Amino acid sequence: MTALEKLKKQNENLKFICVGLDTDINKIPTSLKSHHTPLLEFNKKIIEATYNLAGAYKFNLAFYEKEGLKGLDLLHESIQLIPSDILIIGDGKRGDIGNTSQKYAEMLYDEFKFDSATLNPYMGRDSLDPFLAYKSKLNFILALTSNPGANDFEKIKLADNSFLYQEVIKKVMLWNKNNNCGLVFGATKKEELLNDIELIGNLPVLLPGVGAQGGSLEEIVKIFKQNRLPNFLINISRGIIYKSSAEDFADHARAELTAINKIITTIMTE
Repeated sequence: MTALEKLKKQNENLKFICVGLDTDINKIPTSLKSHHTPLLEFNKKIIEATYNLAGAYKFNLAFYEKEGLKGLDLLHESIQLIPSDILIIGDGKRGDIGNTSQKYAEMLYDEFKFDSATLNPYMGRDSLDPFLAYKSKLNFILALTSNPGANDFEKIKLADNSFLYQEVIKKVMLWNKNNNCGLVFGATKKEELLNDIELIGNLPVLLPGVGAQGGSLEEIVKIFKQNRLPNFLINISRGIIYKSSAEDFADHARAELTAINKIITTIMTE
């Protein structure tokens, strides 16, 4: 099953939430900290409680790489816990030239077996070519991000009065010859999303920024519903995995995801 097929399968079952596993030793419940592998145990419990409700899982690589060799083992073992029909995203925003990009692609797709990765396009097409060569994977390329600093470069105006991020979207459409490209578009950028939804077309979209960053779940879902674009993922990390710090934290995570899914299902079926 290709990465795009996994995404479509989950979306067809009205599963649009990507659970972000931004696992932090400083934020996990105290009750886990005496465990011999506390971070793995946290991930295990979250995954077991949510896998039949999630549209995808996203690993923020920084949270694992900062743990050194232990973190890489944690990442590898955590990936094994996720059912094979659910999309798994390696979020490192990679993008470099030549052999460097090739090794990043091999690390994410061959070594860790991610289905998908987030990529930074600002060094141009050749910096992404090694990733695009993996036809069965799904490459989410940064267009307009959810952080305030997106205005520094992504919203620079070009000679034709379009924005730089819009040129990125146009380029991604051209690069999508293997049907393995998607976009990262911040859920905090509702007005831009409305303006650019036709430009985005049928590209799958990963939307960070709902919850702690202020993006509206309901508004984002309605935009995709109204434009009949069925393939998207809304990433929520802290709002689900750290919903509770009690011993039954996984139950609270499941309850929160259930409630979010109910809101989405209501919008998508009304």
